[in-house]
Amino acid sequence: MRTIALWLIGVTCAWAAPQYSGELIFQPEQWHNHSSSIVELPNGDLLVCWFHGSGERTADDVLIQGARWNRSTGKWTGRFTMADTPGFPETNPVLFLDSRQRLFFLWPLIIAHKWETALMKYRISTDYQQPASPPRWEFQDNIVLIPKNIAERTREYAGETAAGSGPLAERARKLIEHAEDEYFSRMGWFTRTHPQQLPSGRILVPMYSDGFSFGIMGISDDGGYTWTGSEPIVGAGCVQPSVVRNKDGTLVAYLRDNGPPPKRALMSVSKDDGVTWTPARDTDIPNPGTSLEAIRLRNGDWIMVYNDIERGRYSLAAAISDDEGATWKWKRHLDGRPDKPVDDQYHYPSVIQAKDGSIHVTYSYFVAAGKSIKHVRFDEDWVKSGE
Repeated sequence: MRTIALWLIGVTCAWAAPQYSGELIFQPEQWHNHSSSIVELPNGDLLVCWFHGSGERTADDVLIQGARWNRSTGKWTGRFTMADTPGFPETNPVLFLDSRQRLFFLWPLIIAHKWETALMKYRISTDYQQPASPPRWEFQDNIVLIPKNIAERTREYAGETAAGSGPLAERARKLIEHAEDEYFSRMGWFTRTHPQQLPSGRILVPMYSDGFSFGIMGISDDGGYTWTGSEPIVGAGCVQPSVVRNKDGTLVAYLRDNGPPPKRALMSVSKDDGVTWTPARDTDIPNPGTSLEAIRLRNGDWIMVYNDIERGRYSLAAAISDDEGATWKWKRHLDGRPDKPVDDQYHYPSVIQAKDGSIHVTYSYFVAAGKSIKHVRFDEDWVKSGE
């Protein structure tokens, strides 16, 4: 009988329907709520943060808010403040649990109303599973980087163009000037996607600069207490890198396309644990100039959540690759459709896989009624079963 029962359980699991559910963390409002990050805590609860205020880098009331999803009740708490420096905007927060189960919270403080003046801040906590309030922080510091070989890499990338004439040549000359400027080259690097911890223990924090339109990695080999900068990821408007690791140890960064057509996600590769990167090149993945995130699932498949169009942010999809990004065989939409343009926006996804195998995504949800952060949960079979 026990054998039959186990067989029936197996059949039931094999025939289980693909899973999907979703909800808004709070009702849409006229306040700006954007750029969320999600993490699963050891007790199975979820912690999400985002920035909130009347605008972005030019609005001095912008701060970081958070909310928790309680596994026992299946409900979201009310919102609470994660960080607020009065008089300064704070944006693009990210959350990350390291191999020691320490919670990292990282975000940029915008010093002078320009993205180029971002100063990266971060906190660490081991006491973060409160039911309805912010974590208790034990350590706080800034991440300030000296980008490795930035002048050399920028001249290699832009030197030939800078020798010409016209707007592109002027832009190239300005890039080289900025790269040779000690202050400009060290300021303005900030976060968007989840950090990555490598088998060696090294922590990589993907960052980017709107001043250069380049990506970079913040690198820590001592558990997040000191940081060095990688070489920049150079290219034509390549920002907001999201990093996935191949089975052979190669790191692949997918980047938002802030450059000229064709509007495609860009890609760069590192074979030395994030220190040096190939120049970013276009993939065949559409990108309208907005953030994406890709992660490796525990079975080895990759999932990417992105706006699968070249213009607009009204179509948000999840795609799965079973060959480490060579192809993306399965795709399903979380919100919107490419062939149904509307004014609504669903964008800036944050993606994790929970301990039970479910995939969780939070993203900015902008509709006529206002702005909120949406959370969805689904399994890989839901994506593979199609629309």
